Amino acid sequence: MNIREWPADERPREKLLQRGAAVLSDAELLAVLLGSGVAGRNVVDLARGLLRRFGGLRQFLEAERSAVLSEPGVGPVKYAQLQALLEIGRRYLDETIERAPALESPRAVRRYLKSMLRHEPSEVFGCLFLDSKHRPLAFEILFRGTIDRASIYPREVVRRSLLHNAAALILCHNHPSGNCEPSQDDVHMTLSLKRGLAMIDVRVLDHVIVGDGEPLSMVEQGWIAG
Repeated sequence: MNIREWPADERPREKLLQRGAAVLSDAELLAVLLGSGVAGRNVVDLARGLLRRFGGLRQFLEAERSAVLSEPGVGPVKYAQLQALLEIGRRYLDETIERAPALESPRAVRRYLKSMLRHEPSEVFGCLFLDSKHRPLAFEILFRGTIDRASIYPREVVRRSLLHNAAALILCHNHPSGNCEPSQDDVHMTLSLKRGLAMIDVRVLDHVIVGDGEPLSMVEQGWIAG
C-alpha cells in the first residue's frame, strides 16, 4: 500500500511531528530520512528491508559506502545525508559533554565515548582530558591500530595531558569484535599509564572499553582502582 493511503497518524513523518521522534521504530526513523520508496515498495518497507539486510540500524549506517549505494533506493544524495546525520550526532554529543559543568553521570560519559569510538573499524585509543573539577577539557584519539591491537606510547599520553593542563583523564579504547572484556595487556597498560601520569599529578579516573552493548568501566568491574 502506498504510504499516502495510510492513516495520517501512522505515517512516520506525521507521527514524529505529532508524538515525537522517540515513539518511532528504527525502520520508521530511517524511512523519514530516506523520504521516498522505490517501485513496488513504500519507504517503510524499503527501510525494513535495509535493516534486515544489514542486521540493524547501526550496521546500516556504518556500512561501507559501496555496499549501501548498491541498494535500490539509496543513491549518493541520501547516503551523504545519512553520513551527515551521523556526524551531526557525534558533534552534538561532543559539544554536550564539553559544556557539562562536571562529569556527574558515568553513564553519560560512557555514552559519549561509545559515540566517539564504536564506529571505528580498527582499534583506537583515546583520552578524555579533565580539569581539577572533572570538567571536560578535550577529547582526542591518540593512537590507531589494526582490527585487534593499537600500540600505546605513554610518553605521548603524558605530553598531551601537559598540553591540555589536565588534572585527570579517562582512558578509552574500542574492541571492534564487540567483546568489551579487557585483556591482560589492557590491564597492564592501564596500570602503567596510571603510574606514569601520577608522576605529573594527573589522575586516571577510569578506562572505558567500547564494544557492543553498554561500554565497560574497568573501575566499576574492579580491574583497576579509580
